[in-house]
Amino acid sequence: MASTCEVDVRRLPDTVVLVIRGEIDSSASQPLQSAYAGTLEPHMASRVVLDFTAVDYMNSTGIALIVGILAQARAEHRTVAASGLSEHYRQIFEITRLSDFIQVFADVDDAIAITT
Repeated sequence: MASTCEVDVRRLPDTVVLVIRGEIDSSASQPLQSAYAGTLEPHMASRVVLDFTAVDYMNSTGIALIVGILAQARAEHRTVAASGLSEHYRQIFEITRLSDFIQVFADVDDAIAITT
């Protein structure tokens, strides 16, 4: 199955922003994992911001992929933030208690401004 998910990596001092576009479902595993792996080189940023502004759809498998990235980042002692979630997905993050483990911000600029 071809992925309808694309992820761009934006590097900032000590922060990497993963700009996610399209659908986060089972086909998004490879693009998400590749983009996250790309955050490890050439330097280890202490913060990762997941930008969901251009995400059209996310299902339970997509949520599981985000949880996997969060678990990996936590094991590496990295802070993870989410930005640009629609109200619907913000509620899902709250209902699933994912928001207990990932900071949620309205937009990327707010997420980038966080301090660890």
